[in-house]
Amino acid sequence: MRKKLISMLLATTMAGALMVGCGSNASTDAPATDASATDTATEAPAADSSAEAVTLKWSIWDQETTTYWQALADGYMAQNPNVTIEMVDLGSQDYMTVLATELSGSGSDFDVVTIKDVPGYATLVQKNAIQSLDSYISADGVDLAAYNGATDQVTVDGSLYELPFRNDFWVLFYNKDVFDKAGVAYPTNDMTWEEYDKLARSVTDTTFGSQVYGGHYHTWRSTIGLIGCLDGEHNILSGNYDFMKPYYEMVLAEEKDGVVRSYADLKTEGLHYSAAFSAGDTAMLNMGSWFISTLINNIASGEYDASLCGNWGIVKYPHADGVEAGSTLGTFTGLAVTSSTDVPDAAWDFVKWCSGEEGAAVMASTGNFPAIMTDDVVTTITSLEGFPTDDASKEALKTSNIYLEVPYDANVSEINTVLDTYHGMIMQGECTIDEGIASMNEEIGAILAQ
Repeated sequence: MRKKLISMLLATTMAGALMVGCGSNASTDAPATDASATDTATEAPAADSSAEAVTLKWSIWDQETTTYWQALADGYMAQNPNVTIEMVDLGSQDYMTVLATELSGSGSDFDVVTIKDVPGYATLVQKNAIQSLDSYISADGVDLAAYNGATDQVTVDGSLYELPFRNDFWVLFYNKDVFDKAGVAYPTNDMTWEEYDKLARSVTDTTFGSQVYGGHYHTWRSTIGLIGCLDGEHNILSGNYDFMKPYYEMVLAEEKDGVVRSYADLKTEGLHYSAAFSAGDTAMLNMGSWFISTLINNIASGEYDASLCGNWGIVKYPHADGVEAGSTLGTFTGLAVTSSTDVPDAAWDFVKWCSGEEGAAVMASTGNFPAIMTDDVVTTITSLEGFPTDDASKEALKTSNIYLEVPYDANVSEINTVLDTYHGMIMQGECTIDEGIASMNEEIGAILAQ
């Protein structure tokens, strides 16, 4: 019996460096998972080997450091021996730009492409480079409810052009030793942002030479500006961004009081969030689920000092008053069928398999979070060696509402640029919160009115 399927779980490659600058960069910071992970899907019975031979050309990135690409290909080919999956690594740097160039004109021979972010997805849809999947979804009875609203947020004029196979969502990481030393109770799975702020302040130590920071915000806009999007009413397409003001006020007050490192210092020093947390002087970190794999792998390898950060846990993302616990932000990685393919049915079958429960089992076996989560998949993830054993950390994986950091809009790239610009100006003190938000409202209002 399948449990209610969890939505937007891990979105990026567990490969090199990640993510979503302001919203959907999560995929570029996530580390690769253990290559020794088993591929559960290969145990399924193989299909009729007498079927016509087909080769599917599939665009990916970071093949050598991301274990799930090969695992998915092997799992599918084991069940479909007539199909050969040919992966083409376009690199993670500017992947979507390179892909859009590859798909321009009629010369492309890609059959299946991986969609890394929503702005890139918008570009491919507008260029008619990928096909609507509606007829396939209808004919095969694909249950879109299994994605818990994720596909609704990338539907274009009533049509869907991709299916997610991996999802990332935001949680709160914390260092248990910091709380134990301070004699303060751990974070819980049901905290408001006001409660989080008080908790961060309660474990902060501003003593020179022995500082302890109650929290940490990476420089991405998503760590602050998107907190207000957790109410289900607002998102980055709102056109009015007054809802972000309380969270900018909270974080800037925390900076002033030494509760968190300053944005200006982080930009100057180039301090990565992983370095901040692994140093052992940061109590809490709001970050995506891809960081789970980073911690597990780097503590096991000795890259991170276990005596400083080895005793860690996670809880659900804090929420505003009146918002359901477990509401969080997410990004996903999807697959699409190209408009130029001469084997669209075969390409669709591969997309459907990777994005379904069989592909989900493969993703979990490599330590990654799939788009569809069953009880078995959750058990696989929480049973990984190095995952926290406390019940609260396991419960943290059960989300209620996951809202895309970057929903679909034809002008989403322009909107992102404006929001990023004024986020940086607010955090650097180049303008006030009110001035920055007023500029967001004016400039994005003009974009949306086009």
